[in-house]
Amino acid sequence: MNVSLYIAKRYLFSKSSNNAINIMTVIAASGTVVAAAALFIVLSGFAGLKSYSLEFSSFVDPDLKIFPSEGKSFMISPQDSVALSKLGAIEAYSKTIEERVILEFDNKKQIVSLKGVDANFLKVTAIDTMVYYGSWLEQNASQVVAGGGISNKLSFGVLDFTKSLNIYVPKPGKGQITSVRGAFNTMTAYNVGVFDINEDLNNEYIFSDIDMAKYLLNYEDHQVSAIEFKLKPEADEAAVSEQLRSVFGDKITIKNRNQLNDALFKMLNTENLAVYLIFTLVIIIALFNVIGALIMMILDKKASLNTLFNLGTTTKDIKRIFFLQGSLMTMLAGVLGLVLGFIIVYVQQQFALVMITPALPYPVEIQAVNFLIVIATIFSFGILASKLASTRISKRLVQS
Repeated sequence: MNVSLYIAKRYLFSKSSNNAINIMTVIAASGTVVAAAALFIVLSGFAGLKSYSLEFSSFVDPDLKIFPSEGKSFMISPQDSVALSKLGAIEAYSKTIEERVILEFDNKKQIVSLKGVDANFLKVTAIDTMVYYGSWLEQNASQVVAGGGISNKLSFGVLDFTKSLNIYVPKPGKGQITSVRGAFNTMTAYNVGVFDINEDLNNEYIFSDIDMAKYLLNYEDHQVSAIEFKLKPEADEAAVSEQLRSVFGDKITIKNRNQLNDALFKMLNTENLAVYLIFTLVIIIALFNVIGALIMMILDKKASLNTLFNLGTTTKDIKRIFFLQGSLMTMLAGVLGLVLGFIIVYVQQQFALVMITPALPYPVEIQAVNFLIVIATIFSFGILASKLASTRISKRLVQS
């Protein structure tokens, strides 16, 4: 039988004759419970926000996307198209052209990004589901679908046939500009839909048919800016990337969905780390109460410690008693806090008690890794706090 552990459990669950020490112990344990629960809730909240923020990328970003290694475009030959059609892991792919253009409506101008897409684009992405006003564009037509921010800024609506949009792209070349007609490729179009994805895309993008983009940019038939791929559910992303490199060689760069949103990932991960460190500091402060409660208990049990010492218990064993007592206290409090935090997060998931807007509940997500993070943090700092408190015990203390 482990005597130190047995005595530590007795001290943990028995009341002291000094009521102040009982109050300090309750405060120390309660602080740890609240800190553990708060850390789990915050981590679950950030997990929910991350999933919510990245949810929209699944509507507009492909599983894989290839870009030219140099320049703004590359050629896809008929042989390349045949090779792509033989890759069984690819469900669909779409050729796209993207460039900055000048968009004009009713004497108002804005520089936007024009993305020309082919008929397969809706097989690769689900962007048409983000069109909240109007409809998606038709192929081989002078139509565009604009972001809500662009529509608001230039004050155009949907299917306004009395006023058209003018799109300008500078012509390549040298020399002085003598006229707008000579300096720009120009095309008129009508807006048929307005999409709402996120603030950046809403203020930045318009979509058109790929042939319109080719005309504006003087591209050849097989010249594209990128190719976007949707993979089959069972596809191996790394294997498909290697197959694409074997088809196109070194002239392309491949990115997956996460890499396409690397700035957003870095921002969310940095914020998550910052909040974790802040709440870790809160836990450390809460565990100072554990150190104080243990020291007070050591002083309260001074007579009992002297008896144990006279019965042959070593100073090392007595230190171990209070080390185990503090460790057990923080572990139990941490588990209780974790359970409390889980209940709160689960209730939020099921009943949406906290709302961001009247229609949008605060997103939370329960992840196994958050359980491990909270347990590891509480246990590590709890053991450290117990070790610091138990070092206050000396031979001189137990003998006096």
